Amino acid sequence: MFTQPLSSIHRQRGVTLMEQIMVLVIVGILTSVAIPSLGKLMKRHQLQVAQADFITALQSARETAVTTGKYTLFCPSIDNASCTEGNRWESGWLLAHDVDHDNQPDDHNPLYVGHAYKANVRISSNGGRRFVHFQPDGSASGTNVTLLFCQYASSEPALSVVVSNSGRIRGAPATPAQAADCAANK
Repeated sequence: MFTQPLSSIHRQRGVTLMEQIMVLVIVGILTSVAIPSLGKLMKRHQLQVAQADFITALQSARETAVTTGKYTLFCPSIDNASCTEGNRWESGWLLAHDVDHDNQPDDHNPLYVGHAYKANVRISSNGGRRFVHFQPDGSASGTNVTLLFCQYASSEPALSVVVSNSGRIRGAPATPAQAADCAANK
């Protein structure tokens, strides 16, 4: 009968301390390389979510104007009840009927209130335009309005939402000039 040496039968199986340390070093190096990229990805995602929220809300405002036959207002708001005077939107916004054209919700009763965004997301409208009015035919009165989405003091690409006079709503990357202006303004 053939017998194996005792040392080969009871061979230890496992990982040495040195192998464990090497794995931890490699994991640490890979993590330190991935974290900055992950941070950029998260910032970009925050902007994309804000842009998508605004596109959805604007489409809803336009649809509300068409289906109800009433002028519908989309504007920035701090108190969730009235429109603010500025062109900053990151503190919140609202959607409301505005039949009397005073740029405030009728009876201070908004149809929908949007939430505030994280402190590092900046949202502003161009040229001091602070609201979007949708008419019952779905068009948007006034000039075209561009909403810019950026990170404060960041060189990351910014995003925009453009509402044309015809009521068309589209998302797009911001131009380099728009991105620089958005990030620089406080």
